[in-house]
Amino acid sequence: MRRGERRAHGGNVGKAALEEQPPPPPAQPNGGAPGAERDGAGPRRSTESEVYDDGTNTFFWRAHTLTVLFILTCALGYVTLLEETPQDTAYNTKRGIVASILVFLCFGVTQAKDGPFSRPHPAYWRFWLCVSVVYELFLIFILFQTVQDGRQFMKYIDPHLGVPLPERDYGGNCLIYDPGNGTDPFHNIWDKLDGFVPAHFFGWYLKTLMIRDWWMCMIISVMFEFLEYSLEHQLPNFSECWWDHWIMDVILCNGLGIYCGMKTLSWLSLKTYKWQGLWNIPTYKGKMKRIVFQFTPYSWVKFEWKPASSLRRWLAVCGIIFVFLLAELNTFYLKFVLWMPPEHYLVLLRLVFFVNVGGVAMREIYDFMDDPKFHKKLGQQAWLVAAITATEFLIVVKYDPYTLTLSLPFYITQCWILGIILVLTWTAWRFFIRDITLRYKEIRRQKQEHRYEKDKCLSNGDGHSALLDEPNGSKLQERKL
Repeated sequence: MRRGERRAHGGNVGKAALEEQPPPPPAQPNGGAPGAERDGAGPRRSTESEVYDDGTNTFFWRAHTLTVLFILTCALGYVTLLEETPQDTAYNTKRGIVASILVFLCFGVTQAKDGPFSRPHPAYWRFWLCVSVVYELFLIFILFQTVQDGRQFMKYIDPHLGVPLPERDYGGNCLIYDPGNGTDPFHNIWDKLDGFVPAHFFGWYLKTLMIRDWWMCMIISVMFEFLEYSLEHQLPNFSECWWDHWIMDVILCNGLGIYCGMKTLSWLSLKTYKWQGLWNIPTYKGKMKRIVFQFTPYSWVKFEWKPASSLRRWLAVCGIIFVFLLAELNTFYLKFVLWMPPEHYLVLLRLVFFVNVGGVAMREIYDFMDDPKFHKKLGQQAWLVAAITATEFLIVVKYDPYTLTLSLPFYITQCWILGIILVLTWTAWRFFIRDITLRYKEIRRQKQEHRYEKDKCLSNGDGHSALLDEPNGSKLQERKL
């Protein structure tokens, strides 16, 4: 369905990466906001930006379903009629699997349902939705193999895989200044400045754009460092120096990435979202600016998670943090059990995949929490991300249960038990004990007011309250008297 048709029917319009649902009606003649309703679902939320759009529908926004079908049929016809099939069974198997995946992606890009994002183009986000399905199916296939067969299957993707690789130990000498090294006393710091430092920064910059909350980002960042401390007896590369954990990771890389992300969020929330068709802009400078802005959000919604407002939102926020941390741990454990070096391109592709699907999933989760009357079920991308995270963890459990069952050191177990008890205690106090106490105080206050009004009635002598003598006395006060 075309973009203009989606607006006309008040359907679910897609969005940009880290962008929000726009109001469907066009801009009003008086220059006001383009309608007071959002996709026909009620008034626009207070955290959602206003959008002005002239409604231009160009060739760029059309679905092109017939064009894609024609090109796909021609390609398959060429392979069938004009290309000689090789006699290599392994090669034909690989090419057949790749062709099947490409056909599925073509179908999904043209026919799948739009998500909450539409920039730079809705087809881009439909593509990543289909990639999510393919990746989940691949994980399920790996899950049903034996450990040896699963590891050797990775050789079909890259012949260099399928062999055990030693993990790098980031601990060792943790002196910031090493006086024993006369050539370079700061060699320990330079050894840690590898390609993962900018990866940490950009990773947390993008995570901040997904979560859109400073507190949640800092909690996840700090908790992951505690997890590295807790699990360094299982994976050697979790063993890092204290200054690598807290100075280089939390403060410099993660902290700076979160800070830059929050500044970007502030700019996006203040930005004016006014869109014109490219051919409606008279100047070349304006056209170039419009092309660049095509890669920015269509509109914006500020996330207000409010975890302490209700038990439902508190449990949802805790679940989001848990899935985030589990997905982070899966990165390291999958490399360990499938024998993939940290610098392998498959590891990078997985991170790129989560960057693209994570923003959509977080927006769908927020809509499901914040507007349950309109969003009655969890979004498709959020559902797939949760399924992928769970499947990755199950692969780790099956392929190396011995490593996962290595008991935690006693002092670490004590720390986690204490933390869990504190969280449960706060939860019970905030959502049960405190509510009961406030309810009791409110009932007591109402009884005192009722007693005071009753005494005031008797003091009038005629048995009527002075409040009833007023012409505008409320019905509630009359019932009490």
